[in-house]
Amino acid sequence: MSYLTLKRGVDIFGAVIGLLFILPFYPLIALAIKLETKGPAIIKLARVSSGKIIYVYKFRTMQNNTHELKPQLLHLNERRDGTFFKIKNDPRLTHVGKILRKFRIDEFPQLINVLKGELSLVGPRPHEAGEMFGYPLPYRHLLIAKAGLTGLSQVNGASSLPFLKELELDNQYLRTQSLWQDLKILAKTLWIFLVDPTGI
Repeated sequence: MSYLTLKRGVDIFGAVIGLLFILPFYPLIALAIKLETKGPAIIKLARVSSGKIIYVYKFRTMQNNTHELKPQLLHLNERRDGTFFKIKNDPRLTHVGKILRKFRIDEFPQLINVLKGELSLVGPRPHEAGEMFGYPLPYRHLLIAKAGLTGLSQVNGASSLPFLKELELDNQYLRTQSLWQDLKILAKTLWIFLVDPTGI
């Protein structure tokens, strides 16, 4: 059986288990989000995976429709070494959103994208098209790779990594990917989620 077939099997199995885990908590999470601010509990964000734009699902962690305010906040961007955007104390975040992000709960709806085959459990970190189009030439091939919920860069610092280091780790994953490596990354992700969720 090929690696890609096994990888897809692991994706489906892991996504089903993850969704069954979060399902009982969904009503409480959705209620908390909607009680604090108006808007949907789950939103769709444009990201690049397998060379195309997909819309990943997330629990909403910001005021409704505030993603369009990003151009006005570029001066607050703490990532000065590349094209990525991050504000540690983002003023758009809600109180509930801060908790969801701290414990990585906002990411769980992306398991739906995994079931749909748009994402994998393990792969390069998904980013916005505008961020990825600024990749240096040796890393442009990352645009056509299937992105993952977790990956080598995610379990080694994620957004705290320097710009090029994140790309190097994603590139390293693609060069050496195997089912064994995927399982090790998933195990490390689970460990970080249970012990130190801020580490992803």
